[in-house]
Amino acid sequence: MRVGVFDSGIGGLTVVKAIAEVLKGAEIFYIADTKFAPYGEKSKEQILKHSFDIANYLVQTHQIDALVVACNTATSAAIKELREAFPKLIVVGTEPGIKPAISLSKNGKIGILATPATLKGEKYQLLVDRLSTSSSHITLYEQACPGLVEEIEKGEVDTQKTFNLLENWLKPMKEERVDTIVLGCTHYPLIGNVIKKIMGQEIHLIETSYAIANRLKELSKSCGHLNDGELNVYVYFTAEIHLTMINKILNSWNNGGKIVVRNIHE
Repeated sequence: MRVGVFDSGIGGLTVVKAIAEVLKGAEIFYIADTKFAPYGEKSKEQILKHSFDIANYLVQTHQIDALVVACNTATSAAIKELREAFPKLIVVGTEPGIKPAISLSKNGKIGILATPATLKGEKYQLLVDRLSTSSSHITLYEQACPGLVEEIEKGEVDTQKTFNLLENWLKPMKEERVDTIVLGCTHYPLIGNVIKKIMGQEIHLIETSYAIANRLKELSKSCGHLNDGELNVYVYFTAEIHLTMINKILNSWNNGGKIVVRNIHE
């Protein structure tokens, strides 16, 4: 089984980590599209183009069997078109974990942190409309976080600047006693500890990387995948990247197989 995964930067590695824990006997080819990061502040047309460029590269160069869109913004903008264009591929997308947040919240007050493009996207709006209709006791507090992905990409995770940005965005949620926050971007789990410092350790943070990994594992059975053996991960980046940050992420997990990091043009 050959799995292509992509995001606009290092954030999708949170999804790759989850996949590496549940999927065996496979090869993962991860594209960190740092040249065009972040997707969250680009138009739908731009995101569509980047998504198709990467999907075509993964199909033609690595002959992938499955494609994981490890980005809420790209999923919202391109998942439908990707499924139509690549009908033979398993295509798995990412969407904010509002449904599990509703199940977990005690007071029905749920915060959503996401990129501007995700919050404006049709897929997100349809998800909110559907869940809001069936859960009238729920109040959502949405907050776009422009610039946060760039700070994380630069390795600015535990800095005062990032803390100040988050403190400002989270202040209304704290005042409203929000008890559950949906991390609507694959980069955001990397600053989960900072969010807990501001909101309190008892806050519930919802991210969907393991749901994506388990869905991929389930669908992999359809192409005869036995889920046994060593798993190898190849990380490619399209432009300059913060290698210290990548190494920090990769060193936090061990899949037992090979991990290779290189520029896509090498």
